[in-house]
Parts: sequence; C-alpha cells; structure tokens
Amino acid sequence: MQKKGFKSGFVAIVGRPNVGKSTLMNQVIGQKIAIMSDKPQTTRNKIHGVYTTDDVQIVFLDTPGIHKPNSKLGNYMLKAAESAFNEVDAILFLTDVTEPIGGGDRYIIEQLKKVTNTPVFLVLNKIDKIHPDEMLPVIDKFRKQMNFSEIVPVSALQGNNVNSLLEQVSNYLKEGPMYYPADQITDHPEQFVCAELIREKLLHLTREEVPHSIAVEIESMSVQDNGLVNIGAVIFVERDSQKGIIIGKSGALLKEVGKLARLDIEKLLGSKIFLELWVKVNKDWRNRDSMLKSLGYRNE
Repeated sequence: MQKKGFKSGFVAIVGRPNVGKSTLMNQVIGQKIAIMSDKPQTTRNKIHGVYTTDDVQIVFLDTPGIHKPNSKLGNYMLKAAESAFNEVDAILFLTDVTEPIGGGDRYIIEQLKKVTNTPVFLVLNKIDKIHPDEMLPVIDKFRKQMNFSEIVPVSALQGNNVNSLLEQVSNYLKEGPMYYPADQITDHPEQFVCAELIREKLLHLTREEVPHSIAVEIESMSVQDNGLVNIGAVIFVERDSQKGIIIGKSGALLKEVGKLARLDIEKLLGSKIFLELWVKVNKDWRNRDSMLKSLGYRNE
C-alpha cells in the first residue's frame, strides 16, 4: 500500500566522461548496476537505477559522458545523454572538483541553459580529494556560469553528503505513483547488467587502445535444476590484434576477466554461475548500424 503524500520522479545524472556518474548511481542504489572504470566513456546507455523509501521513489538515469563523438556509437551516446534533459523532473550536473572548468563543462552548461521548468542541481563530486577551503572558489566559478537550483558537494565514492543530496532532490519532486516495485533497483534486464559487469573487468585489465573497441553480448543464460546459472557471453573486438590482447598469453587475461566477472554476477543474481566467454572479431562494429542495434544501442 502506497503511503499518502508519496513522491516520485525521474532524475538525470549528466556530466563529462569520468566525473563519477556511475559511482554516484551505485552509491545511491547500494548495489552495482552501473559499471565503473578510470577510462572515460565507460557508460554507453542510459541506465535506470531505482531508489525507493517509504516516502519517495526516484528513478535515476545514469547517462553516457557528454563528449565529442568520433563514431556512430559515439553519436548514439551523445544523443542518449542529451535526450535525458527533456524527460526528467530534475537534472544533476555532476562535476569533478579536482579539475578546472573545461570546454566539456561549458558545453553541458550551455545545453542546460536551454532546459526550462526543470531544476538543475550542481553536484560537486570528489570533495574527499580537496581541502574544504578550496570549495568556495570552485562554487563561485560555477555560479558565474549558470544559476543552479541547488549546489551540493558530495563524495560519490565515500558516500559523503549523498543522503543530503537525496533529501534535496526529494523536495523538488511532486506527489506521484510508485513506478517500480519497492525491491526493484533497475529496469534493465539481468542479461544487460551481466554483460556490463564483464565489460567492466575488460576495461580494468586491458590497455588504452582496446577499451572502446570492446562490446559484450550475452548469448545464452539458463538455470539448471541445482540452481546453477549457465551464462555464455561473446566479447566483440574490431581487430585480430585486439583479440590476442583480450585472450592473453595462454588465455590468462580472459581467464582473469571470467573469474572477476563471475564474482560480481554471483552477487547480482544471488546464485552460483558457470560463465563461458568467447572472443570474436567484428571489424569496425562501432560504425555499423546493424551491430549497434543488435547490442541494444538504439536512438529513440
């Protein structure tokens, strides 16, 4: 039974690549649903995370980092991020306080200035990495760029001030329905999250030239009578040389990816899993519409 005065709404998390959007999403939800990496442009889809209490349900959209695209996949990611501006009840503009305001921040701010009737929060992330005295100058610089509804400093990684952010967001939401069951934390199917967890391990373990050429697709997922979940996944790369890097010497790197991914997927599913990985070369897949569509990258 939904409580009287219950509030709900949709909130977009936007920002440059690698400012901590996925980290914030996972901190709020309390479980890993968005992958994290120190490499930019990790998130490729809008990932919905659902935060529910007795009083409010906030559906967060973790959007791809806004950047200058150099492929059809890049164009998809940019459109996915910018389309989020027009379909939400509030926007969190996440920035990294350890870095100066750059061209990427200014571009996003110019897009946010076009948004009408939607509150825009400036969320200053990574406050655990600077001295408190350094905060005010950063806030002043952003205030000169745009008039924000609220300015909230947080540490997405440590959780500092995240509860305060949630309270302030709730204040801007109206009474509304519970869109998802109270125990649901994402609207993405399990296969999507499993594929993303595998891709996260690949991002951590591969060199600079490989990460953006990687895609992961779950080809099969079945449950045995004893509860063991069998998962078969294909890792797509663009060149034969990349296939060799992913597999590693005597299969060592691929084995390590499988081991690490299995641990995270078991936490997600609450079951033991058997994970089988294959690596396939699909030349220039990031610029092929049919491949992007089959991997779930669709512009709505």
